[in-house]
Amino acid sequence: MFSPANFPAPKLIPVNGVELEVFETGQENAGNPILLCHGWPEHAFSWRYQVPALVEAGYHVIVPNQRGYGNSSRPSNVTDYDIEKLSGDLVGLLDHYGYGDATFVGHDWGAMVVWWLTLLHPDRVNKVINLSMPYQERWEKPWIELMEQFFGGDFYFVHFNRQPGVADAVLDENTSRFLCNMFRKNALPAPPEPGMAMINLARAEAPLGEPLMGDDELAVFVSAFEKTGFVSSINWYRNLDRNWTILADADPIIQKPALMIYGDRDSIPKSENLSEFVPNVDVVSLDCGHWIQQEMPEETTRVILNWLEGQGAA
Repeated sequence: MFSPANFPAPKLIPVNGVELEVFETGQENAGNPILLCHGWPEHAFSWRYQVPALVEAGYHVIVPNQRGYGNSSRPSNVTDYDIEKLSGDLVGLLDHYGYGDATFVGHDWGAMVVWWLTLLHPDRVNKVINLSMPYQERWEKPWIELMEQFFGGDFYFVHFNRQPGVADAVLDENTSRFLCNMFRKNALPAPPEPGMAMINLARAEAPLGEPLMGDDELAVFVSAFEKTGFVSSINWYRNLDRNWTILADADPIIQKPALMIYGDRDSIPKSENLSEFVPNVDVVSLDCGHWIQQEMPEETTRVILNWLEGQGAA
């Protein structure tokens, strides 16, 4: 287990009209930046196991709590969480540190942001490493509309959009239980329950599988969300169709060198056509679930470092 006391101390950095809480280390490696982008419902702390190894490998490691999370700004307007704003925050961090570009690593929602950042600002990204969430093709219809058609109104992406505030309130009322139930590993596959999965998880008295992390680690996530609530982070989901519009004119092909890391037991399916949109991608699968870098930290770190070394980095 990782002691929270060993994670870098945060600082608030003004970028793009907001302040981001940033955990930075490896300043002695200035000139070789790598930015780590967390997912939902997570925190910069989810990268705790990778940070020391990346510093040792020669990287200036920059780990933000993205807008809506932790002590970063939480704007009240839903549209303040669209991909223009989220990618603009990351570009703003590069500007703050004086970097033209950097290697970006993302997990879950952080991976979606990194993919789309690379479409909108290709000159600011030199390499892409994403975990769990493969590149999402821009379909003919907006994403939420299609998800509703295929998965129904209780699918959590759809529910977050069609019934704003309902799930948010349940998660806020059950923050500790929800996160304890969410951060699990080695759960046996089970057919989906009726109803809204995240609401069910927040109310479940018997979590599946095994705890992903120790109590001290989990407390970092719980205390952060007890302070912020869930609305601001769920607002990311409420911009999916807005993002679909924003990305309409972007070249959909990512030419940057890329690494995609899957968990073989992740509920998020692997992409069948990833190389069509990311032609310079290498793919690695690990025997784990969704929380890849926390569930198999040493293996994940090794895969990342070996790939970077193969790219001639650091």
